[in-house]
Amino acid sequence: MANVIFRFDNGEPVKVSTAVGENLLETARKANVAIDAPCSGNGSCGKCRVKLLSGKLDSRQTRHISSEEYAEGWRLACCSHVAGDVEIMVPDIATAYKSRMKMADLSSPEEIRIFDESKERVEAAGLTMENNIRIVSVKMNPPSLEDTMPDIERLIRALQKETGIQHIRVPYSVLRRLPDVLRSSDFDVQCVISQSKSHVFVYEVAEKNEDLIVGGLAVDIGTTSVAAVVVDMTNGKILAKASTGNAQIRYGADVINRIIESTKPGGQKRLQDAIVSETLNPLIQQMCRAAGISPRHIFRLSVAGNSTMNHLLMGINADPLRMEPYIPAFFKTNSFYAPDIPLNVHPDAHIIMAPNIGSYVGGDITAGTLVSLLWNQPKFSLFIDLGTNGELVFGNSDFMMSCACSAGPAFEGGDISCGMRATDGAIEACTIDRETMEPTFHIIGDEGQKPVGLCGSGIIDVIAELFRCGMISPKGKFIREGKRIKHDAYGMGSYVLAFEEEAEGTKDVEITEVDIDNFIRAKGAIFSAIRTMLKTLDFDISMIEQVYVAGGIGSGINMQNAINIGMFPDIPIEYYHYIGNSSLSGAYAMLLSTKAERKVYELAKNMTYLELSTEPGYMDEFVACCFLPHTDSSLFPSVSQK
Repeated sequence: MANVIFRFDNGEPVKVSTAVGENLLETARKANVAIDAPCSGNGSCGKCRVKLLSGKLDSRQTRHISSEEYAEGWRLACCSHVAGDVEIMVPDIATAYKSRMKMADLSSPEEIRIFDESKERVEAAGLTMENNIRIVSVKMNPPSLEDTMPDIERLIRALQKETGIQHIRVPYSVLRRLPDVLRSSDFDVQCVISQSKSHVFVYEVAEKNEDLIVGGLAVDIGTTSVAAVVVDMTNGKILAKASTGNAQIRYGADVINRIIESTKPGGQKRLQDAIVSETLNPLIQQMCRAAGISPRHIFRLSVAGNSTMNHLLMGINADPLRMEPYIPAFFKTNSFYAPDIPLNVHPDAHIIMAPNIGSYVGGDITAGTLVSLLWNQPKFSLFIDLGTNGELVFGNSDFMMSCACSAGPAFEGGDISCGMRATDGAIEACTIDRETMEPTFHIIGDEGQKPVGLCGSGIIDVIAELFRCGMISPKGKFIREGKRIKHDAYGMGSYVLAFEEEAEGTKDVEITEVDIDNFIRAKGAIFSAIRTMLKTLDFDISMIEQVYVAGGIGSGINMQNAINIGMFPDIPIEYYHYIGNSSLSGAYAMLLSTKAERKVYELAKNMTYLELSTEPGYMDEFVACCFLPHTDSSLFPSVSQK
């Protein structure tokens, strides 16, 4: 056995014992030490960098670690094995996905704009923001020797009189507190209830003078990131908003690697603990603290996530999703409650889950389709959600078709050497001077924030600018020289956006030919999916009248740059609309509106799902798209004219 000590820039060290020869990344996982491993430990992404402080590791050098860095002690955790007692430094950059929880500043109108707009759009479509949770006040006569009715019967009769409904359900969580609350308030109380035409469910009984907030939680569970809002269910007001990385990412950046991990002994629980215990519960705790409410006052949740995320969240076997004929355990269900997971909210909180419509098109897309409103207009519209999987919906008020393509995690910074989520330190917009080749960029964060890496919108800008300036070829290879263009020992080129001394990290912030190649494949997956789906319907690009782009890849996306690199169709720029995190805004609408919830179920039921992997010609389309902007220049006339 050997002792392994993990040290951090901030935080207490973690000491564990492990067998000699044990893989270092696996050792870290068993010790619950968070190390980002998007490739799930196959050595291809280079994100699991750690520094050997003392002791010995049996570690091979890879293309991700230069000879100088190797001499300084830098290693990839996935390519290292414990050879004896060892001390390891885990840098912040390796745990950024977990440690960089971001609370939104609700004093900024921009932070809540998307929810206001979604609310207006949904209401304009006739889906009023009304739900069945409300607060009612009831006053009862105190018991006496002449009136010995039990507390629960006294409450039920009072609620029957108040609501006019005979079937009242009082759960154990309320009954346990009922005697104390009734007597401390002299039998004059307020109740949080959900009321249907024939039933009343009692969530909470509180004293008459208690400042009771009826909280709800809307959550977007992405493969890479998780975003959520706490809202007041009575008026729709946003009480808190936050985002963080999905802690499951250390088991792989894509859903396939995570499904494979879940099939290993104890894997299903590890994946569920990562999203529930390490991601959602801390997020809920922070948001409730910011909102000034107790997590117990979260009475309902609305969750939007892809099919795999939904299965892993609920601890349900997801393995059939990745194997033909790709069958999930469920598309739609209305039977989940917080204790099933368990989440640290009200013990009887109901979980509304946006329905899945295919093995790789989930509730995040049905929720997003709801707020895009393409189902409520005659124009032929395209909805694109840019995430680890690229999901598309095309149609109008008469029909809708959806499909998913494996774009990989590039749009959220994965598979990119300096890629990161759209959080503090991320370059989200960039221009490059054609003559000097010097960059000018915008960084997320406070004034004076140094660059840490590139988020999705920044990557699009950088590649588009490199191509526009003639610095890279249509194949993504560097064809110009300059002080910011360098080559490694293998001749691999890269462009430096910020040298080490200008950046907030341990190395240059740069984009390499490998990064560019990864991103070209990601953008190619999107455009080839669009073309294939349109061909299936006997449509062509010119028939698209509106495009709604969603996804948390930055504060916005430069649509023209996305067209210039061949990711989006070359149609008039005014057709494009960036609608932000539509999955979260759709979950918000479902949470507050019973009609919106029912509409999402209806949309899922009526949407046709196209399985691209079985579609003839899709791979030919994809190969043709792996070029800047495309092998067929006639598809991008405005780009070829520049």
